[in-house]
Amino acid sequence: MYRFLMSRQWVIVTLVAIALIPTMIELGIWQMHRYEMRSARNQLVSDALAAKSVPVEQLASPGNAVTSAERYRTVTATGTFDTSREVVVRRRVNSDDEVGFHVLTPFVLTDGKVLLVNRGWIPANGAQTAFPKIPAPPAGRTTVTGRLMPDETTAASGIKNVKGLPDRQIMLINSAEEAQRLDAQVLGGYIQQTAPEAKGDTPQQISDPGKEDAPLNYAYMIQWWLFAAAVPVGWWVLVRRERRDRAEAATGAAAPEAEPATV
Repeated sequence: MYRFLMSRQWVIVTLVAIALIPTMIELGIWQMHRYEMRSARNQLVSDALAAKSVPVEQLASPGNAVTSAERYRTVTATGTFDTSREVVVRRRVNSDDEVGFHVLTPFVLTDGKVLLVNRGWIPANGAQTAFPKIPAPPAGRTTVTGRLMPDETTAASGIKNVKGLPDRQIMLINSAEEAQRLDAQVLGGYIQQTAPEAKGDTPQQISDPGKEDAPLNYAYMIQWWLFAAAVPVGWWVLVRRERRDRAEAATGAAAPEAEPATV
């Protein structure tokens, strides 16, 4: 009755079905891991943004890296902006995906150490070879608030650290490199300034980090596992249909032989 399963065509179909089931299960497990990873990241960001602000010296110090749990923590610092050694970070986009610069200004703390402050985004007008005109930050002793960020690297950001750039332009915000340029003790990482707000909204402050779409990975996980469950069901439906079609064909072929001969 099921001898047709030994045919070349059905052997291939069966082997493909057998191979698809573990493949789809594994894809579902991969999506599950992606969901868990993204959910954990979202929780870290939410916890960091909700945490009470602290002085930056409690979380950052020269030579120490900002950890994933410290990323996006709100910190405060008191000192003065040093615009004479300000630089811009090339090829950065705003919320509308317009290309421009981030403004990186050294902030000299009361103890002489330096905190790197990303004051926000400004547009790139024309050629990006000349140092752009940047609105000045508050003068004198100032208290700033911002989100703590780890040093940028090519491995983490995908941005190539190009050499030979125009004067006072950089590709990556890295406290170790800035410490060499400034010849000063620079706290690890940097902050994205959130207060005080710039006059005239320039530089544009960097928006709050968005959440990764973890529920989408959860949906993909369920989808792959449903596909895996559907494969044997679909295979059995095809087998039953093939068996029925063969039975009907055999009945149709035998019917003329059963008719009585005409006189």
